[in-house]
Amino acid sequence: MASPRESRPDVPPPHAPPGDYGLRSKVLSPLEVLGQSVSGIAPTLTPAITIPLVFQLSGNGTWLAYVLATFGILLVAWCIGQFARHSAAPGSLYSYAAGTLPPWLAAVVAWSLFLAYIATASSSIGGFYHYCGIFLRRGGEPVFAVLIAAFMTWVSMWISWRDVKLSARLMFWIEAISVFMIFIVVMLVLVRHGFRVDTDQLRLRGVTPSGFRFGLVLALYSFAGFESSTAMGVEAQNPFHTIPRAVLQSAILAGAFFTLCSYAETLGLRTAGADLGSSQSPFHVLSVVGGVPFFGALIDICLVVSLFSGALACITAGSRVLLQMAHDGLLPGQLRKTHRHHRTPHRAIAISGAASLLPAAILAARGDSGLDVYGWLGSLGTYGFIAAYGLVSLAVFIALRDRSVPGLEARIIPIAAVVAMVLTFLGTLYSLPAGPYGKLPFVYLAYLAMGMIWFAFRRRRSEAK
Repeated sequence: MASPRESRPDVPPPHAPPGDYGLRSKVLSPLEVLGQSVSGIAPTLTPAITIPLVFQLSGNGTWLAYVLATFGILLVAWCIGQFARHSAAPGSLYSYAAGTLPPWLAAVVAWSLFLAYIATASSSIGGFYHYCGIFLRRGGEPVFAVLIAAFMTWVSMWISWRDVKLSARLMFWIEAISVFMIFIVVMLVLVRHGFRVDTDQLRLRGVTPSGFRFGLVLALYSFAGFESSTAMGVEAQNPFHTIPRAVLQSAILAGAFFTLCSYAETLGLRTAGADLGSSQSPFHVLSVVGGVPFFGALIDICLVVSLFSGALACITAGSRVLLQMAHDGLLPGQLRKTHRHHRTPHRAIAISGAASLLPAAILAARGDSGLDVYGWLGSLGTYGFIAAYGLVSLAVFIALRDRSVPGLEARIIPIAAVVAMVLTFLGTLYSLPAGPYGKLPFVYLAYLAMGMIWFAFRRRRSEAK
C-alpha cells in the first residue's frame, strides 16, 4: 500500500502497520462492502422500531429530527471519506484517529467505538428476543428470552468466524429485500392520501425542545454503524475507492429513507386513529392503510432477520476494532491472532460476541422488555458513536490544516461536524429525563473512565519494559 505522503502530500497518512493482519485480503466486492455499512445501519429496524421511539419524544418533529440527523451524518461521512481514500486498516475510525490525534484521544475513539458496536449488537439482540417471543407466544418469559439471545449471538459469531464474504453478502440481501417491502408500503400510504401536506408535522405542533433533543439522539442512532465498512479495509477490493463510496452512499440513502418513513408513518397512523409512539407493530397498521395487509406479517419476519443481520454486522466490526487495538498495544497481543484456515480474528470475535450478549442476557433475565433493551442499549451505543464521529472529524481538521490543504470545505466541514456532535451530546445532558435514559450519559462516561485507566496502565507497563 503506497503511503499518501508519496502519492498526495495534502491528505492524512494511513495508520496501519505493514501486512494484512492475518485477514483475507481483497475478498469483498464493492456490493459486499456496501452491505457491511447498510447492515451496520440495519435500515429495516428504524421504520419499525426506532421511529416510534423517536415519535414518543419528538412527536410531529420526528421528520425534522431525521433531517437534522442526516445533515450531521453527511458532515461526518465527508470527514471519514478523507481518511478512507488513503488508509486501509481493520480498526475502523480508530485507525484514522490514531495517526493524527494524541494517543490518549485515539484511545477514547477506540473504547468509544468498541462500546458503540457492542451496545448496538446487544440492542439488536434485545429486539430479536422480543419479536421471537411474540411470534412463538412466549413473550415475557425470562428463561426463553435468555436462550433465544444466546442462540442468536452464537449463530452470529459462527458466521463471522466462518467466512466474512458470506456474512457480508447475506447481510446485504436481507436488508435490500426488507427495505424494498417497507418502501412499497410507505409509498402506497402516501398515494392513498393524495400526497397531501400534513400541516401538523410541518408546523411542529406539540413539539417540546427537551423531547426533540432526545429524539434527535435516537434519530442519530438510526445511522449508527454506517461507517462499519471502514473496518473491512484489508478485506475489501480496491478499499480506497469502495469504502468511502459505501460510507457516503449508505448515509445518503438511509437519510432519505428514514425521513420519508417518519413522515409517512406519522401521517398514516394518525389517519388510522392510532398512536405511532405506542404502536408495537406500526407496519401492520400501515399495511392495512396502504391496502396490502399481508405485507404487515412479511415485514415483521424481515424485521426479525434484520435484527440478526444488525447484530452480525456489529459483532464483525467490533472484532476488527479489537484486532487493531491489540496490534497497537492497547489490548493483549493474543487478540492479534487470526484463525489459520478461515483467516478471521476468532478470539476477538469471541470477545465481541460475549460482550454483546452479556447486557442483553442480564436485562432479559430480569424480565425487561426486549423493546426497552433495544432503546436503552441503542441510546448508550449512540454516545460511543457521537464521541468517535466527533473526534475523527477533529482529526481530519488537524490533518488537513497541518498539510495546508486548499479549499474552504477543508476547514468548515470538519469543524461543523465536530460542533454538531458536541451539541448533540451536550443537548442530552441538559434537562435529563427520569428513568434509564437519564442515566445513560453517565454510564458511558463511567465506561470511558475505566477504558482510560486501562490505557494508562498499559502505557506505563510498556514504558517500564
